[in-house]
Amino acid sequence: MITSKQRAYLRKLANPIEPIFQIGKGGISENMIEQLSLALESRELIKIHILETALLDAKSCINELSAQLHAEPVQAIGSKMVIYKQAKSKENRKIELPLK
Repeated sequence: MITSKQRAYLRKLANPIEPIFQIGKGGISENMIEQLSLALESRELIKIHILETALLDAKSCINELSAQLHAEPVQAIGSKMVIYKQAKSKENRKIELPLK
């Protein structure tokens, strides 16, 4: 569980990055979960865009993805959302969160 201070720090880091995944009308699939897991391991912080054809809202989507990926939801605004998960391997860890 991350604190509000850490969440604000992650939002600041996520602001300039571009979405690397899109969720379309197919919704959330097992293949997408695997790809997101690999991306989180290498990047730790990812931004996802939900297309209008998906008929999903960002709030429910981020909660479902976070639960399946065992990650932390950072932000869900409009059709974009940001998810954080600390990398398991120490060499992939790039983000140093502020102390609690």
